[in-house]
Amino acid sequence: MDAILTYFKDFLANIRHVVLMPFDPDSRIFILYLLTSLLFALVVYLVLRRSRSDDATTFLGFLFPKRIWSHPSAWLDVRYFFFHRITGHVLVTGGGVFASATVLILLTGLEGMPDPKDTVVLTGWTGILASIGFMVVALIVADFTAFYVHYLQHKIPLLWQFHKVHHSAEVMHPLSNYREHPIDNLVYTLTIGATYGVVLALAAHTIGYLPDTMSLLGVPILMFLFNVSGYNLRHSHVWLRWPGRWSMVFPSPAHHQVHHSCHPDHLDKNFAFVFPVWDVIFGCYVMPADNRDVKFGVTEKDRGQELNTCLKLYFLPFRDAWRLFKRKREPKADAAALQTARPPQDLARDPATPG
Repeated sequence: MDAILTYFKDFLANIRHVVLMPFDPDSRIFILYLLTSLLFALVVYLVLRRSRSDDATTFLGFLFPKRIWSHPSAWLDVRYFFFHRITGHVLVTGGGVFASATVLILLTGLEGMPDPKDTVVLTGWTGILASIGFMVVALIVADFTAFYVHYLQHKIPLLWQFHKVHHSAEVMHPLSNYREHPIDNLVYTLTIGATYGVVLALAAHTIGYLPDTMSLLGVPILMFLFNVSGYNLRHSHVWLRWPGRWSMVFPSPAHHQVHHSCHPDHLDKNFAFVFPVWDVIFGCYVMPADNRDVKFGVTEKDRGQELNTCLKLYFLPFRDAWRLFKRKREPKADAAALQTARPPQDLARDPATPG
């Protein structure tokens, strides 16, 4: 009974956390991040209105166009946000911390993740440089890990069956960011958590202590800057790209929107999250001049239209993964059958056959 009561309390606490996400700086939909995205959207709106004098759309109409909010996919994302955050997301909570702690223990012999009060805060230039260096290295390592895992999710068919849930949205708004399968969440939390454990271990070995991370509102300052730079427009209809080669250096909403496009020129492009330079280095960077060819969703063969309820978003990827697994095994089984059931004429020519 105590276990049931504890689970029920944790469940209610999770509901409360989901409801209060707009007031949590660790959340992507923190109200400040939404407001800064709103300001970027206002700039885009003013530029478009100036260049198209016949466009009488109001800013409110620009933000919430009927073509988006009359689409079933938009409202599925709203329902799935609460469904996923309250149910399946609980399954992966703590996965990253567990992976980081495990790697840190294996590499250093420490007892686990450091308590914030155990991290060293140094004053002066030494402390500042140590904190900045640790933060930059941690972000680079984590972002490259996320980039490569993301690449594998598109290239390995078994992983794609779960990742296509995120790509199945045919229209996007900020809550579309949360259209993710729990398997996807688990893969990211474990891999990024493990690499962060490596960074912690390297810091412990090279400088002899675990430095404090510079933060703002409790969020690492580099991630805070990333979130206030129009993050919520990444999953939206608002096209915002940085001019020229700046889009190769700094992440723009357009960079990620192209990644979600099912246009043939955009498939399997722009995997990076924070640093687009990974895409440039590995030859998968694409940035069109405008979004006329950007169409969200998955290709016909991925049957994205089937993923039209919360339960289907959860369970159909398992079905598709199983079907894929069975197809992969069938050719091997057929080959084995041919070898064991050889035709009589082959047996007659086999010198090892008696008679």
